[in-house]
Amino acid sequence: MRTFDWASHPLGPPEQWPHSLRIIVRILLTSRYAMWMGWGKDLTFFYNDSYRPTLGIKDEWALGAPAREVWAEIWPDIGPRIDTVISTGKATWDEALRLFLKRSGAPEETYHTFSYSPAPNDEGGTGGMLCVVTEETERVIGERRLAFLRELASEFARSNNEEELLAAVEREFTAHPEDVPFAMIYLFSEDGESAALACRAGIDADHPLAAPRLRADDPAPALPPLAELHRMHEPLHVRDFDRRVSFTLPRGRWDRPPRDLKIVPLLTQGGERPAGFLVAALNPYRPFDDDYRGFIRLLGGQISAGLSNARAYAAERRRAEALAELDRAKTEFFSNVSHEFRTPLTLMLGPLEEELRERPDRRERLEAAHRNSLRLLKLVNSLLDFSRIEAGRMQAAYVPTDLGRFTAGLASAFDSVVGRAGLRLVIDCPSLGEATLVDRGMWEKIVFNLVSNAFKFTFAGEIEVRLRLQGEWVELSVRDTGTGIPAAELPKIFERFHRVRGARSRSHEGTGIGLALVNQLVRLHGGEIDVTSEEGKGTEFRVRLRRGTGHLHTAEPASEGDAASSAGAAAYVEEAAHWLPEPSQPELPPEAPAEGPRARILLADDNADMRNYVTRLLARQHDVVTVSDGEAALAAIQERVPDLVLSDVMMPRLDGFGLVRRLRGDPRTETLPVILLSARAGEDARIEGLGEGADDYLIKPFSARELLARVRTHLGLARIRRDAAERVRKVEEGLRRVVEEQVAERTAKLQETIAELESFSYSISHDLRAPLRAMQSFAQLLSEECSPQLNAEGRDYLRRIIAGSGRMDRLIQDVLVYSRVAGSDLALGPVPLQPLVDGIVESYPQFRSDAVDVLVARDLPVVRGNDAALTQCVSNLLGNALKFVAPGVRPRVEVSAESSGGWVRLRFKDNGIGIAPEMHGKIFGIFERLSRSYEGTGIGLAVVRKAAERMGGRVTLESAPGQGSTFCLELPAFP
Repeated sequence: MRTFDWASHPLGPPEQWPHSLRIIVRILLTSRYAMWMGWGKDLTFFYNDSYRPTLGIKDEWALGAPAREVWAEIWPDIGPRIDTVISTGKATWDEALRLFLKRSGAPEETYHTFSYSPAPNDEGGTGGMLCVVTEETERVIGERRLAFLRELASEFARSNNEEELLAAVEREFTAHPEDVPFAMIYLFSEDGESAALACRAGIDADHPLAAPRLRADDPAPALPPLAELHRMHEPLHVRDFDRRVSFTLPRGRWDRPPRDLKIVPLLTQGGERPAGFLVAALNPYRPFDDDYRGFIRLLGGQISAGLSNARAYAAERRRAEALAELDRAKTEFFSNVSHEFRTPLTLMLGPLEEELRERPDRRERLEAAHRNSLRLLKLVNSLLDFSRIEAGRMQAAYVPTDLGRFTAGLASAFDSVVGRAGLRLVIDCPSLGEATLVDRGMWEKIVFNLVSNAFKFTFAGEIEVRLRLQGEWVELSVRDTGTGIPAAELPKIFERFHRVRGARSRSHEGTGIGLALVNQLVRLHGGEIDVTSEEGKGTEFRVRLRRGTGHLHTAEPASEGDAASSAGAAAYVEEAAHWLPEPSQPELPPEAPAEGPRARILLADDNADMRNYVTRLLARQHDVVTVSDGEAALAAIQERVPDLVLSDVMMPRLDGFGLVRRLRGDPRTETLPVILLSARAGEDARIEGLGEGADDYLIKPFSARELLARVRTHLGLARIRRDAAERVRKVEEGLRRVVEEQVAERTAKLQETIAELESFSYSISHDLRAPLRAMQSFAQLLSEECSPQLNAEGRDYLRRIIAGSGRMDRLIQDVLVYSRVAGSDLALGPVPLQPLVDGIVESYPQFRSDAVDVLVARDLPVVRGNDAALTQCVSNLLGNALKFVAPGVRPRVEVSAESSGGWVRLRFKDNGIGIAPEMHGKIFGIFERLSRSYEGTGIGLAVVRKAAERMGGRVTLESAPGQGSTFCLELPAFP
C-alpha cells in the first residue's frame, strides 16, 4: 500500500482520499480476516494480507485495479450481487458458493462463504462495497470426497460377491462424478497376458478408450503397456492425456474434458501382482495436490480391500462346500470302516478269552492283548456311534428307568481304579421317585465318558457324580478337582477331534471324540450339556434331560423295567487303570545275558502296555528305565545320562518332539541317540520327526527284530562317535596350542608393523607439508608479480602448478586426519548434534553460499561420541553431498535425525547424481573415488567410516543413479 504509486492513480494520494475511505481501508488492512473492497465508480480494488491466498498470482497487480478486471472470470456471478449492494444499500450473504477462479492461471473450482456490505462515503451515501470472505474449498471438497468413500464402503458392506461389488463401484462412481469424471476397472487374467473391463462409470461402452479386453500385444490407446501395468505397485500419473489421444474424453459434469488420468493398482491381500487396475480421470478444475492424491489412493485401497474380501468370501464358500462334501465322505467312511473292524475284533476277543482260561502260564501277555483289543473295540464302537449320529441313522430306544440307581451303578464301576489313584469317588444319586425315559446304552456311554474324562485329568482330591431334579429337568453333574480347562478352550470342548494342547493328563492317548459323542447323545435325548471350569481348580459337566415324553423323537417308550447291563464298563475301567503308574519296575528275564557292559536305555511312553512290551524286548541285553512322559524323561536324564533314548511322540506334559528339542539344546545331551516311536505313519511324519533332531523314527506297529536291530545300530554308532570325538578332541587340543603360539607371535609382529606404518604416514605427511607450502607460496607470488611477463602457455602451466599443489595439500591433510582417527583412542562423551551441525554450517562459507541449499532439522538429539571426530564426519558428509550434483542443478542437502532402540540415525539426503549399487561397498574404502570428473582425494568417506566405527557406530548408504543419495550416520544415543 505504501509503495504503490497512488499519485498517478485516479484516486490520488491517500491524504486526499475521503475520510470514510481512509477509515475503511484502515479497518481492512488491520483485520486478520480475509477482506477486499471495491471503491468508487470503477470499484477500485483494495485487499488485506489474509486475502492474498485467494488472489494467487493476481496479487502482483490487483491492488488499485478495477474489481471487474480482477475478477473478470467470475463477474457474471458476483457483478449482479455488487450492483444490488451499491444500488440498494443492503448486504448480501452467500454460503459455500462455487466460483471458478483463475488465481493460478487456469480456472480452479473453489468455494466461498461471503457477505457484500455497502461502504458509506462522506456524504452518507454508498461509496463502494466491502466483502468479508471465508474460503471453504478444502472443507466442501473434503466432505464431498468423504461422502463418496463412505457410501462406497456402505455399498461394499452389502456386497457378497465380486459381481455385486463391481456393480456397487459403477453405481457410486456414476453418482459422484465431480472428482472422478469417468472411471474404469480392468481385471487381469490369471497369466497376466490380458485384462478384461470389469466395470465403467461416466464413459460409454462404445468409447474408444473403453476396450472390452486389453491384450499384451494390443494395449488401449495412450495407456501404458499391459506388462508394465501388471508389474505396477504404486499409482501411475498420466499427464496431458487429452493431448495424446485423437478422440474426445467424457467430461462428466464439467464443461471441459479431464487433462490427466490416474492409474491405481488393485492389490489384493497376499498377491504379488495386482488383481487389476483402476483408471480414474481427474477433475480438470482442481490441482492434483496431496489431498487429491490421498483421496485417489483411498479409493484404490477401498476397492482393493473390497475385491480381496469378495474373492476371499468366494474362496471360503468353495472351501466350505468342499469341506461339507469331505465331511459327508468321512462320515460314510467311518461308518463303513467301523462295521468292518468289528468282525475281526470279535474273532480276536473270543480266542483270547479262551486262551486266558486255558493257559494261565501266559496270562500276562494274553491279558495285555485282550485289554488292548477291548480298547480298540471301544474306539471302534465310539466311531460307529458318532458316524451313525452324523448320518442321522442312530435311533434311540427310550426305556423308563430309575435313573438314580442306574447312574450310581454305572459310576461305581470306577470305584476301585479311583481309589488306587488316591482319589475319592463321591456318588450322590438318590432315587428320583419317578422313572426317566432314556436309552440305557446311550446313557452308559454318557456316564462312562464323563467319569473317565474326569479321572484322566484329576491328580488329587475327588470326583463327584450327582443326580437331582431341577424343576422340569433331571440334572446329572460330574465334578472334579482336576487341572481344569483354559477359558479359550471352553467354546471348542465339544467339537469332534478337538483336544486341549499342552493339558496335563494321565495319558496323551485318545481320539478327541468322547465329549463330542456325549454332546450328540444328550441332544438325541432332547437334553442340554454345558461345562464350567477354572484352570487349576477343576471342571464340572452338567447334563440336563427333560422330564416326561413331549421332547422325545418317538411317541412311545420301547419297554418297561429298570434293569440294566453295564458290560461296556470293562473297556473304560481297564483303560483308566493303565493310566496309573506301575507300582515297580517290571521283573527282567534272567536268560541270555549280554556280553560286555550293558547299555542304559531310557524308555518314555504314556501307555503302560507299550512300556511293558518294549521293556521285555530290550531287558535281556540292556538296562531299561521307564517313564511315562517327556518331563519325567528329562528328570531321569538329569540324574544320569543314558546311552540311548526311546520316546513316544504323543505324551502328556512334554511330547517326544519337545523332548528331542530340549535334549539337542543341552550340550551334555546334544549327541545323545534318540529313537522316536509313533503311530503317525507316512513320509511327512517321518520327515517331521527327523527334522526335529531325532536319530531315527520307528512307526507303530513295529516288529521286535526291527526294534532290536535299530537299537543295536544306534548304540554302536554312538560308541563310534564317542571314540572319534575323543580322538578329535585330543588332536584339536594339540593343534590349538600350536595355533595359539603362532597367532600370538604373528599378532605381536603385526601390531608392531602397524604402529610403524602409522607413525611413518603421520611423519611423512608432516614432512611433505613444509616443501609443499613453499611451493604454493612461490607459485602464488609468481602468479601475482610475474604473470604479465609470462605468455599464455606459461600462465597455463603456472595455473596447473597451483591447482596440483592445492590438491596435494588436501590429500596430505586428509591422510593426517585419517591417521589421527585410525590410530588414536577417542574420548567418548555426550555430544549435542544441534549446535555441532549448526556451527559447521555457519563456519564454512561453502555451506552458507547463495548457490546451495543446506536444510538442517530442529531438535537434533544428543549422541555418545567424540566432538572432533563428529565434526570431521559432518563436514565431510555435507561437502560430499553438495559436490556430486549434475551440471545446472542447484545443490541441496537435508540433515535430519531419528532416535529408536538406543540409537540415533543422522541422515544427509542430497539431490546429487546418485551412486550405482555395485559401488556402495567400495565407496567407503580409502582412495576410492566415485568419478574423476569431480575433485577429491578419495579419503573423506573412509575417514567417516573409521570415525563412526571408533565411536561404536557405523555409516550406511541408500542411493541409485539419478535419484540422489542418503548417507546415514548411526551412533549410540546418550542416555
